[in-house]
Amino acid sequence: MVQSINTKAILTLASVVRRPYLASPHIHVDTISEVNYQSMRDFCGIKAVIFDKDNTLTAPYDVTIHEKAALGLSRALDVFGHDNVAILSNSAGTKDDQDYEDAIKIEKELGINVIRHDEKKPGGLDEVLDHFKGQGVEDASELCMVGDRLLTDVVFGNLYGMLTVHCLPLCSGEDNAKDNKVASIVRTVENNVMYKDWWFGKMVRKRTIPHKVWLGHDACPLVFDTGEEISREDSPLQDKNE
Repeated sequence: MVQSINTKAILTLASVVRRPYLASPHIHVDTISEVNYQSMRDFCGIKAVIFDKDNTLTAPYDVTIHEKAALGLSRALDVFGHDNVAILSNSAGTKDDQDYEDAIKIEKELGINVIRHDEKKPGGLDEVLDHFKGQGVEDASELCMVGDRLLTDVVFGNLYGMLTVHCLPLCSGEDNAKDNKVASIVRTVENNVMYKDWWFGKMVRKRTIPHKVWLGHDACPLVFDTGEEISREDSPLQDKNE
């Protein structure tokens, strides 16, 4: 599939230049399998999870779940259920996807819904909210956006108040040969700017936009290697849920 120019990302770039913290995720992990989806649902008010596809769940343009992502996807589906887990891709499910052939193939092979949307990330909020209509999602802050791209996945989530999770790309070298060349180059630049040990990246990360419910890593660890899971009784949402 040939991807068209992402005009929404280009237009949003001006906002990111003025507010670079839009590209700073709440959580950064190597793979989606490190995320504690149970705590995310129980303690952070999250009712549904949206995954990017290429280099987040699968190798680029592949329809087989990557071994590094398999456990994470399984956990997300177990916690949220199939109706509250979906893929939001900038290729499959867009106007570039003729007759939604790729979206249909992905749904068949992976067993996950692919959201149809005309506007590419960081646009497409209306289609996302419409997709989860009837699944208990009333506000974008009840969604978690997970992906490997800062300027599309993370900016999209942060623009609308979602919980944002950034993962490193699943593939590199020859395994990443099918990846969109422009996207691959831009991703490398994004990650270097955000995570290299220099003053600008540190400054941006310190100004990460707070989530409406999640109180931060110390109050509620959402990565398995950050400490033991907090008990339901210690949940920061406990008073709200009673």
